[in-house]
Amino acid sequence: MATFNASEFNRKLRQAQQQAERELKRQVDAANRKIAAHNRTVINNYNREVEQHNRRADAHNQKVIGEINRRLAAATRPQVTVRYTPAEQELVDRVQAALPVDDREYDLFCSYARIDGAAVAEQLHAELTALGLDVWLDTVEIQPGKSMSRQMDHGLRLARAGVVVLTPAYLAGRFWTERELGALLHKDTVIPVLHNVTFADVRNFSAIMQDLAGFTTAEDNIPEIAAKIASAVLLQA
Repeated sequence: MATFNASEFNRKLRQAQQQAERELKRQVDAANRKIAAHNRTVINNYNREVEQHNRRADAHNQKVIGEINRRLAAATRPQVTVRYTPAEQELVDRVQAALPVDDREYDLFCSYARIDGAAVAEQLHAELTALGLDVWLDTVEIQPGKSMSRQMDHGLRLARAGVVVLTPAYLAGRFWTERELGALLHKDTVIPVLHNVTFADVRNFSAIMQDLAGFTTAEDNIPEIAAKIASAVLLQA
């Protein structure tokens, strides 16, 4: 008959206990990792939802603020009486007949030569925006770190019409202005605004501009020109 060995029994018991403890710890660790991964997923999803909500809220707030600013500007600015010359009226009639009525992102794409047209373009943008139009202007819309040409193509594609600030530098022909004008001339509606150039200068520059109709700062100031453009465009908005 075998003799009971208490020491051996206790050794095996301790081994079994240690193995059971290690297995329990492994299971607990695995469960904790799953819980931590689940919590991270829940937190990340929540953060994404919060970020999306904040972006939508910011966009909505910016739109509301912009509308309030436009109304305030319209309320405080002197009213401009719009009177068209016969040539301008022909252009307005053509704009109203050709301007697409759709949900494009911008009403107008503003093309200009920065060397001598920036001040006019920025003032025209401010006046048109205050009158309720959405106008693409590079100094406002271009975001650093992204492709400039793609952003410009985006603006050209999503604008219902184009307004071209024709200045001596523009007529001299520069890469960006030539490219923009080429794209705008594929639209049904291009609105020329002449500054320090004449219709004769434009005729020598391009025979494509329909009938050389347009607005000129030699006859009207920028608020008056903006009011004329807005009156034509907003009738179709």
